[in-house]
Amino acid sequence: MRSFKFSDPGFEAAFAAFIDERREMPEEVDAAVRDVLAAVKAEGVAALLQFSKDFDRVELTEETLRVSADEIAAGAAECAPEVRAAIDFAAKRIRAYHERQRPADQSFVDEAGVQLGWRWTPLEAVGIYVPGGRAAYPSTVLMNAVPAAAAGVSRIAMVTPPGRLQPAVLAAAQAAGVTEIWRVGGAQAVAALAYGAGPIKPVDKIVGPGNAYVTAAKRRVYGTVGIDALAGPSEIVVVADAANDPDWIAADLLSQAEHDPAAQSILITDDEAFAAAVAASVERQIGQLDTGDVAAASWRDHGAVVVAPLDAAPGLVDLIAPEHVEFAVEQPERLSDKVRHAGAIFLGRYTPEAIGDYVAGSNHVLPTSRAARFSSGLSLYDFIKRTSIVKCDADSFGVLGPHTRVLAEAEGLPAHARSASIRLNR
Repeated sequence: MRSFKFSDPGFEAAFAAFIDERREMPEEVDAAVRDVLAAVKAEGVAALLQFSKDFDRVELTEETLRVSADEIAAGAAECAPEVRAAIDFAAKRIRAYHERQRPADQSFVDEAGVQLGWRWTPLEAVGIYVPGGRAAYPSTVLMNAVPAAAAGVSRIAMVTPPGRLQPAVLAAAQAAGVTEIWRVGGAQAVAALAYGAGPIKPVDKIVGPGNAYVTAAKRRVYGTVGIDALAGPSEIVVVADAANDPDWIAADLLSQAEHDPAAQSILITDDEAFAAAVAASVERQIGQLDTGDVAAASWRDHGAVVVAPLDAAPGLVDLIAPEHVEFAVEQPERLSDKVRHAGAIFLGRYTPEAIGDYVAGSNHVLPTSRAARFSSGLSLYDFIKRTSIVKCDADSFGVLGPHTRVLAEAEGLPAHARSASIRLNR
């Protein structure tokens, strides 16, 4: 864990260097991913099944690749009632939040008499990558699939590494509106969604988190399909004053540190004694976590405590451009309203980031690695597209046509010019 003081002469340079430290996985995986994508594109399902055998040590056939409806129903039925209730509660809130994002179609006639407008339509097919192992979370399913279903996407194909599917994951898939589930993971799953492979038909967009291989594969297939983002390790900044319970703030910092050894947790406070109390609590709580080894590595290598005036916090947050930021202060809006770059903002002492991960209703798929400077979290807008509408009659074309011809000629495009002038000369 690093310590920084805003008042130190070298603070700006030292803190900027800390923020710029590389936390992503190495790029050496790209060559392996390139070969996997090429094989699936060329050989289809045969390559997919071979990679499952080579990488996952699982023998699959074309028939067992898909998780059947009976398997989904039986698995979901094993979900503990209280977990199922929480999944349904979260799904309802996530759907309600995202449905409010739906934009309206527009149609209007301008001063030239031209009818203009736009309409929004959902994507036809979306692929959702759901990691296996430690990261097999039902919340991942909900946050990616519910907005797609709310947008009206008709086919939502979920891929996840082969192995036993957790009942909570299957229950979340049911609640979210997933239409098909396939036992395939890694770069080969991304390839199958992008290019198609046997029974897995290609989709229009791929969303969902994954390891370095999945991220590299998404980068390579972009253009063939859309993608949500190239996600990096988790991040949280907590801006807190000394009126907080240090244990609460320590728990909030660890809520992201436990995700990944490369996750980043930063405390900004104006009180040195409080900062020390939070740091001590972090060390105590790490020993109480089943994820303590991961959290300890994250806090050791990428954690930080910054002692600075609270009025300086918005500027520091904008420099970090974090995935999540909490303002655990008396009047949080006074500071948060000055922040330009953050994936999600949590206001007040009773709004830990964890509720955003699960049940607040907002999406937990957020920009990382300073991408909040230019991008937003996953939303309904990721699953719809806008089409422009233009309609001229003879009179309105008479207004637009001459200017069209002049600009086309200026650009040296005679066919464009003729397309306008031929209508003007009839």
